[in-house]
Parts: sequence; C-alpha cells; structure tokens
Amino acid sequence: MELVLVGLTHRTAPVAVRERLALDSSGKAELLRSLNHSEPLVEAAILSTCNRFEVYGVASDGEQAISAIVERLANLYGGSAEEVKPYLACAQGEAVVCHLCTVAAGLDSMILGEPQVLGQVTEAYETALACSAAGPVLAALFRQAIHCGKRARSETAISERAASVSHAAVELAKQIFGSLDGRRVLLIGAGEMAELAARNLADNGAGRILVLNRSLQRAQGLAAQFGGEAFGWEALAAALCQADVVICSAAAPHAVIHPAAVRPAMAARHNRPLFLIDIAVPRNVEPEVGRLPNVYLYDIDDLKAVVQENLEQRQREVPKVEGIVAECTEEYMAWLRGLDVAATIRDLRSAAEQLCADEVDRALRRLGPINEHQERVVRMLAHNIVSKLLHTPTVRLKELAGEGEGYRSAGVLRDLFGLSANPHEEHHG
Repeated sequence: MELVLVGLTHRTAPVAVRERLALDSSGKAELLRSLNHSEPLVEAAILSTCNRFEVYGVASDGEQAISAIVERLANLYGGSAEEVKPYLACAQGEAVVCHLCTVAAGLDSMILGEPQVLGQVTEAYETALACSAAGPVLAALFRQAIHCGKRARSETAISERAASVSHAAVELAKQIFGSLDGRRVLLIGAGEMAELAARNLADNGAGRILVLNRSLQRAQGLAAQFGGEAFGWEALAAALCQADVVICSAAAPHAVIHPAAVRPAMAARHNRPLFLIDIAVPRNVEPEVGRLPNVYLYDIDDLKAVVQENLEQRQREVPKVEGIVAECTEEYMAWLRGLDVAATIRDLRSAAEQLCADEVDRALRRLGPINEHQERVVRMLAHNIVSKLLHTPTVRLKELAGEGEGYRSAGVLRDLFGLSANPHEEHHG
C-alpha cells in the first residue's frame, strides 16, 4: 500500500485557480465518497482551506491513484487534466507524511506559524472519518500530523507574536491595556480585516465589540457573530464615546475620521484617553487626529514594523520546528513499516495454519480409526512444525522493520507465499 498526495496551494496556483476547487461541506463529503470508491484508492481525505486544496490517499498503486485523483480534480476544475496539472503538486510515501506534518506545524502557511491551519487539519480528519473515507493508515497519519502541530506550538515560539496586521492591531490593544477584559473595542469597517480582528478580540476576551460601517446591515451581520452592537455611520460620535480602543479598516478612498468628529467625542468622554489603530490603506484617520489631547494614533506602518520583527523571530524558530516534523515523520513511518510487517506475519501464519489443518485432516482420514489422544498428538506435531518453521522468518522480518527494510521484505514474502498484496484492505470499512 502506498500513501499519495495530489493538491495545489498558494505556492503553486493563483487564487483564480484555487477558488474553482472550493467546495462546501456537502461537496467535500460527496468527493470523498466518490474517491473512496475509485480503484486503486482504498482511503481518502481532503484538506481544503482558502490557500490549499489537497487530496490524501492510500492506494495499492500510487501512480495509478495519482492519475485518478488528477482526473477528478480536473473535472471539478472544469477543464482537462493537462490544464490543471501545472498547478498541482504530487507526492508519494514518506514525502506525504512529511508534508502533512509540515502543514500542521504552520511551516507551509502563507503567514508562517499561523494557528488556524491546525484546526483545519483536524476538521479534515474528522470529515474523512465521518464519511468512512479514512481507514487505519490515513487516520493514524492525520492524528500524527495533529500531534506534530501541537508539539510545534507548545515546544517552540513558531506561533507566538502577531504576524498579520489584524493580529498586530489586537496585540497592540492588549499591550496598551494589559488585558482586554471588560474593554470596549470599536471596529470601523466590516470587511475581512475587521472580521479577523473581531475574531481575535473575542479570543482575547474583549468585553464588548462595537461595529460601525456605512452599511448598517453589514455592521449588524458582523456584530451578531460576536454578540456585539452595530452602528451606522451617522452614529460615529456616539460610538467613539463608548470605545476604549478603535481599530479602523474601512475601505475608503480617503480619510473618514477627522479632528472635527473626534473633538466633541473627546469632550463627551471628559478627555478619557482614546486609542486609534488605523490599519486601512488609504488611511481612515487624518494624521491631525493624533495631535489632539489624550488621543493616541497608530497607523499601519507602526504595525508593519512590529509584524516584520515578529516574523523574523518566528523564522528563527523554523529549524526547531523542522526537527519536530522530522521526528514525527520518522515515528509514523516506523509505525507504518511495522503495520505492513505485522499484517504480513499475521497473514503468513494464518495461511500456514490453514494449510496445516487441511493436510492433517487429509492424513487422519487415510490413517483410519485412532483414539482422541493420538489425534491430539498428530495435530500438535503439525502445529509445532509450522511454528518452528515460521519462527526465524518472523523474528527476522521484525528486525528488518526496525532497520527500515520491513516494507520491502514483507512484499517479497507476500510474493513468495502468494499472499494478498493488500495487507490493509480488510481493516478499512
């Protein structure tokens, strides 16, 4: 049996290609069931995020399985296999294990060390199990990758410190106040950056999230996700009065927050300090706002310097994480080699014992009547001969598995004794 991988990522394909392979939950389940009933695949799993679409499989013939998966992805893409192939990356065997562990550890993400991918790997695993597409080999692979991702984050600093502008804005707010517990944060804008900031604010315990947007409906939609409060643009002054910190990410061609709007808000706040973090380009806040008493303004350049420094610190953690990936890959490969050997030994013993039982039955019929004790002696003699004959090859095969040669030797043994070429098939539902 061979592990295979076919997929595309932000490194191999532009978003215009990746979006054509985007599937909702039901689409992924349907594709999984389809793949799982396609020879020579016997197991399958799909890892799908905004930056990658990867199909993992277990097959009796790796090359044939890769061709079958490429055809399925071409159909999904709406073109021919030749059209989609330039965007695909394929792998077999140990390279598949190393890749998934690398992904789970955050080393293959667009933002180095980002934490969300570990949850996405877990979701892919759970979906494959729910669709009865993952058998023992892929289930163990995904569990090992999840373990690898957790080790990477607990034993290194690969995911520490903000590495995106939205994360950095939230980190800055935390630094300002020490803790966001009980703090009211106003988000100006309701787009992707605002949503990411809102999610991070919620994860960091923000007391209340306020959302202000030109479209009140969009503001309400985002606020509802986090139990917050929505405002239309005309309520800017009222919203500023309530907020401890403001994060601005509105898509506007010019500044939308001027000193004239902030002065009355500060008066209503009795000059309680107001912190504005402007992550929009073009900037949402006029620079003059930062010169008002008790108003503290940070723009995206202030944050980018922090992000760059943090990314450099994460980059220094890469060798440690790569060491963890290598360890987890070898652990899994050792288990997989042992699985092949164990299945081969089991099948060899089963075949030998069945042959022994058949031959003993045939011999007993030729002997004619014998008593119960004599029959036991004959059967025990045959059993002992089989056990002694198989003892040395069994021990040697286990030794070879520890040396990394178990898979090849198990294959030779299967060929010599005419055993099934698929030791995992009967264990997959």
